[in-house]
Amino acid sequence: MGLFSKIKDDFVNVYRNDPAIHSKFELFFNYPGVWAIVWYRIANHLYGIGMKRSARFIMAFNQFLTNIDIHPAATIGERVFIDHGIGVVIGETAVIKDDVLIYQGVTIGGVDLSAGVKRHPTIMSGAVIGAGSKVLGNIIIGKNARIGANSVVVREVPDDSTAVGIPAHVVQKGRDKGLLSHNKLPDINKELFEYMLKRVAILEHILMEDHKDVLEQDIELEHIYEAFIQSMKS
Repeated sequence: MGLFSKIKDDFVNVYRNDPAIHSKFELFFNYPGVWAIVWYRIANHLYGIGMKRSARFIMAFNQFLTNIDIHPAATIGERVFIDHGIGVVIGETAVIKDDVLIYQGVTIGGVDLSAGVKRHPTIMSGAVIGAGSKVLGNIIIGKNARIGANSVVVREVPDDSTAVGIPAHVVQKGRDKGLLSHNKLPDINKELFEYMLKRVAILEHILMEDHKDVLEQDIELEHIYEAFIQSMKS
């Protein structure tokens, strides 16, 4: 697909991803993420033919207008949609495949300062990167993966999986019917805190009275905890 065909498809893509749009007027004045992608397409083309200084200038102008920072050397596929977009950062060696949805405040960044190496993530087709999340380093986010809001991802996420937390852990495998149901994501800290409260209550009960059934509850709870920790390591 040629440059102008990709840009045309970027505008059409808004209607596929945002039910809030009602007119072309809104498309031109209320979608900084779309304009950031359009400016990126032009800058990336110039960067590829050796006009790197011009490409960097265009993206600096884009950052001033949209508050979205995309390096012109990044690789962004077709039908990538940046929703709202304010505060999004995409690094130089990042690779974003087709049909990826990125929400506001996302950083697709690096953890290595070495020049000439791939330092940024690869986001596979169909992935959704939740608002405020940070995806860091030369890792792969699998096809149709979901990253929960405000997560910090420093390890690879398999295809069709959901990852949440700081650092992010895979909490669900298997493709969800919805894009990303933030209200249904598990609260890892809450679950661990509840475990600790229950464990303390059981231990206090054991100290006061020697009940076999309480010991059995403690052993069962310990198995649940071990399964929880194992899932965090996977």
